[in-house]
Amino acid sequence: MNFDHKPHRGDKLQPLDEISGYKVRPGFYDRNGAAQAANGVSFTIHSMGATGCTLLLFRPKEQEPFAKIRYPETYCIGSTYSMLVFGLNIEEFEYAFQLDGPYDEKKGLRFHKDNILLDPYARAVTGQRHWGERPEGGKDFVYHARVVENNFDWEKSRFLNHPFEDLVIYEMHVRGFTRDASSGVKAPGTFEGLREKIPYLKDLGINAVELMPVFEFDEMEDTRLVDGERLYNYWGYNTVCFFAPNTSYTSVVEHNHEGDELKNLIYELKENGIEVILDVVFNHTAEGNEKGPCFSFKGIDNNIYYMLTPEGYYYNFSGCGNVMNCNHPIVRKFIIDCLRYWVINYRVDGFRFDLASILSRDQNGAPMENPPILQGLACDPILAKAKLIAEAWDAGGLYQVGSFPSWSRWAEWNGRYRDDMRRFLKGDGGMAGTAITRITGSRDLYDPAHRGISASVNFLTCHDGFTLYDLYSYNMKHNEKNGWGNTDGDNNGNSWNCGAEGATDDPEIEGLRRRMVKNAFATLMCSRGPAMFFAGDEFCNTQFGNNNSYCQDNITSWLDWNRLEEYKEIHDFFRYMIRLRKDNAILRKTTKPAACKLPEISIHNGFPWNGGTDNNSRLIGIMYAGRDENDIRDDIVFYCMNAYWETLIMQLPELPMGMQWKVCVNTFLPYEDGKNVEEQTEFYYKKSLKVPPRTVIILTAEESQ
Repeated sequence: MNFDHKPHRGDKLQPLDEISGYKVRPGFYDRNGAAQAANGVSFTIHSMGATGCTLLLFRPKEQEPFAKIRYPETYCIGSTYSMLVFGLNIEEFEYAFQLDGPYDEKKGLRFHKDNILLDPYARAVTGQRHWGERPEGGKDFVYHARVVENNFDWEKSRFLNHPFEDLVIYEMHVRGFTRDASSGVKAPGTFEGLREKIPYLKDLGINAVELMPVFEFDEMEDTRLVDGERLYNYWGYNTVCFFAPNTSYTSVVEHNHEGDELKNLIYELKENGIEVILDVVFNHTAEGNEKGPCFSFKGIDNNIYYMLTPEGYYYNFSGCGNVMNCNHPIVRKFIIDCLRYWVINYRVDGFRFDLASILSRDQNGAPMENPPILQGLACDPILAKAKLIAEAWDAGGLYQVGSFPSWSRWAEWNGRYRDDMRRFLKGDGGMAGTAITRITGSRDLYDPAHRGISASVNFLTCHDGFTLYDLYSYNMKHNEKNGWGNTDGDNNGNSWNCGAEGATDDPEIEGLRRRMVKNAFATLMCSRGPAMFFAGDEFCNTQFGNNNSYCQDNITSWLDWNRLEEYKEIHDFFRYMIRLRKDNAILRKTTKPAACKLPEISIHNGFPWNGGTDNNSRLIGIMYAGRDENDIRDDIVFYCMNAYWETLIMQLPELPMGMQWKVCVNTFLPYEDGKNVEEQTEFYYKKSLKVPPRTVIILTAEESQ
């Protein structure tokens, strides 16, 4: 028998039936969604509660189908409908489904034979190609899917697999990053515009980008006018389809090749050593509650995909109207299928899960000790090297920072790091001991023998809250332009305006703000565990005090690249600190023990080997010691922070014979590349530092001259 040739699926398949003028046969039951064959397209969808299924075919941009093809009962295996339709040209049609079934709201059943339903596995969604525009159909508009030809050539592109603790993550919004004209790109607000900025990112030194939602979402949800300004669902945390990229983020029309521009972006980021992490939203969808639209899951299996109360209403632990029932076996498989797809077809390196604590709840909303979905993701062989990062809380009050179920795989946005370090950095009393714990890896939260420091994604800013510059420019949030009377957004930002609320011409206040920004970033770069900061912080981008800019598709949320020149000192300091972190592995992780026998981490609060703190302690010193990554020399770094408003004295620990301390960072001084800060730093007898008010000083051990 000759085994050399195996026919491609579909090569020899012949029609068995004719329905509505189309030749058909049973399709590929193990391929969800639309799958091309040699002489047709297979359409597969499953529903546990449906009693019948119809495939709808549309001409592009038309709302009325040109064909309705009913699935014969014999084309349903179990709860899966699959049909291969012959003779279709993928460039000439769009598709959707209709499902028959019972309608009983109290039982969570919302089937209706006239509902036009989007394929949950659609690789492309039509109708929202242009940002901020409702397509033809207006209120009657419904989503259609398009078949995508997946022939992108990844050549020899590979996964970078940066160690977690080595990551410096740059969180960004694809549109807002280059939308303003000041970005200087040819394709503003798009994947291509971001690709144009790769040289900038590489020069900055970051090695991972975390992209806010890029799945197809509805920016027009709840669009409204406030004081003449059109507001949108700008952030994109309202997913329409989980397998499809947002077509309004592309600079060109990608008919039947949707995703190519995003793939090209990911390819070039990897070529420049930058991993790609996607912010994914599996806690809720854009269908909302019982008053929201029904365009996909609601009409397929509402009582399976969503958590429902005994009366058939929607639980709302997301704060967005509904909650996905993530631990149901059907939903669990859907989520794993989705993430596998993005890793295989887009070569994505990891995922950050929005409101991830929802993924730990059962169908009634109760927290589970061992949630199957979290274990499934942690143990999946395709996702084995993908970074999994949880936002370990939700809008229902479940807060799991330090206790998120992990299977030694999940990391967390360390919200306690953000809150505790913000308080210490602005000078609050009683925070010194906690700050030391956070800087050295939050071992009270992450057991070194279990998950360790790589589980703690340290951050001070993200899309949700103040920018770093605003953190030291405003005492209060200023969200008036959101249209909710300034009632939205966090009221406990632990910010400090340095003496004036908002913009000021006072050079002393502006100088202090710059110093506070440098203090914050220097501390972040000297903290154990992966680090993350928000795009634009490196040149003091401002949101004018808005700490919840989810609806602001304007300069409030867009990066103002004019500030790059105005705050060049801050940008250059960020770049230097990222390089310092890279050059000194001991700041990031455990290395081989130092040959000089110094301990890996030691505390020196004011004088050597003093680990004590009290309510008045605001001067801390942390020394890291180990071998460099090449095992050539001892790598010793001393981090010193004075969070007090007066100068304090720091006595330095003695170094082994033949070594001396060298100052490499002094935030009290304006930063300038190549400037010798050692000469401008005050010492007492070479053994003690005069640490100016609200200042970080960092020293490294060098060979004596």
